Amino acid sequence: MKTPRLRGRYFRILTFFAGMIARFIYWELILRKIGFRQLAKSTRSERFRREAVRFRALALRMGGVMIKVGQFLSSRLDILPPEITDTLADLQDEVPAEKFADIRQLAEHELGASLAEKFEWFDENPLAAASLGQVHRARLKGSEEADFVNVVVKVQRPSIASIVTVDLSALQRVGRWLMYYRPVREHADVPALLREFSASVHEEIDYTHEAGNAETFFENFNNDKLVNVPRVVRSLSTLRVLTLEDVFAIKITEYDAITAAGIDRGEVARKLLDVYLEQIFEDGFFHADPHPGNLFITPLPAAKNSKRKTVRWQLTFVDFGMVGRVPDNLRKGLRETVVAIGTRDAVRLIKSYKELGFLLPGADTQALEQASAAVFDRFWGMSMSELKNVRPNEVRDIGHRVRDVMVEMPFQVPNDLLMLVRTVAILSGMCTGLDPHFNLWEQLSPYASKLVQEEATSAFSVDNILKQVGEVVQAFVALPSQASRLLAQMESGALVVQSPQVTREVRTLGRSRGPVDRRSHILRVSGQRSDGAK
Repeated sequence: MKTPRLRGRYFRILTFFAGMIARFIYWELILRKIGFRQLAKSTRSERFRREAVRFRALALRMGGVMIKVGQFLSSRLDILPPEITDTLADLQDEVPAEKFADIRQLAEHELGASLAEKFEWFDENPLAAASLGQVHRARLKGSEEADFVNVVVKVQRPSIASIVTVDLSALQRVGRWLMYYRPVREHADVPALLREFSASVHEEIDYTHEAGNAETFFENFNNDKLVNVPRVVRSLSTLRVLTLEDVFAIKITEYDAITAAGIDRGEVARKLLDVYLEQIFEDGFFHADPHPGNLFITPLPAAKNSKRKTVRWQLTFVDFGMVGRVPDNLRKGLRETVVAIGTRDAVRLIKSYKELGFLLPGADTQALEQASAAVFDRFWGMSMSELKNVRPNEVRDIGHRVRDVMVEMPFQVPNDLLMLVRTVAILSGMCTGLDPHFNLWEQLSPYASKLVQEEATSAFSVDNILKQVGEVVQAFVALPSQASRLLAQMESGALVVQSPQVTREVRTLGRSRGPVDRRSHILRVSGQRSDGAK
């Protein structure tokens, strides 16, 4: 049963979203119906930004799941306007700490002994405090694990499981409200999004799950001397307490400190991207929360008898509560994307979109290929500093061209990709912050070449040859029936030929001259004129 505090929390969430929905109905439905369409349109961008600011304040005030909701929404570039996603993009999971007495009580209950029995020293002041738990430094008593004694202990916030249940219950009700609005219902499966989000949050409050993620990550990079992953102290880890080797060092965004340590920031940026490419394309398992508090640069002492002048260092990862997995079919599509970008192949890029599930069957891709080729021709090979010097009008014109094409397409973003998209967006900003001249294209080209070589090697395998022969035979067998259907459609005047270029031009004409008959967007191949005359 909900306590009065939890019931108050539940209704506070419902009240907030009810107000947001009411304001949307007033501006976007009522005012538009009574003749104030232009006013609603001209104020929309600022209104959306204000709603995001209100939600951000609510999330920081309430903590719990609400901060996670904000971070989740910031990744929904496919269904939310940029005014909302941009405002929520830098929402950090940092909230006031719990009383240490409450943390001590929970930790001792989980470990079955007092902290003094398990640790030689335990810092009462938290190293970090997030919405679901907080982290304290400690020192192991005796030799609990092999060759380290300094650890960090992550302790779940008391009653967080009940708070998560209440928050998710309130959000599910809000989701049902939203599904009554047809535009939302047609563009987003809100219950499915909430199920995905709920599963992610429940994984984060299961510290045994996080311990397993950390051990998997450690195994994947055990042979890479430039990557450091904390080891898990299993004997001091439970469902709500997690003890890890203390590996905290220079935050990856502390640029001056990295430079002062004698470390090349450009080298760090390149290694960071390489490590993520390996996680995504080779391991199919990646660290999905690369914010500055979870990534460190660890300077290392010089090796004995070493003549090396540069400082040795490691890229250190912490916090494995949020990880992503890349299924084989998704990995194949991503490999196609990297090869296409690395080789500037617009046709192959569109093929990768199909592999990824971006484009639904029947999409006319010729215009999208042309738009992608234009982007390659103009911007391929530029560093971020060079891109900043491109005239804004030019970027906007090409952006509008791509956007117009995408609007015409049956286009969607699969759920599997959302966490990856958010990760890559954060990663891109980190690399550019480390090195303003960081060139993504140069980094992708060697990797794309490697993938092309692997593909060329496998292309001559017996299985692949048989597959291609089978596809040719299948197409040959189907040809007569396809030709017959085509001739029948031509004879009846039912053959429809879509022209994206004509569609865009007609739409532009329609905006300038008034409504345009939708039939003019389609060219019909028949013996009749549009006015019915022979």
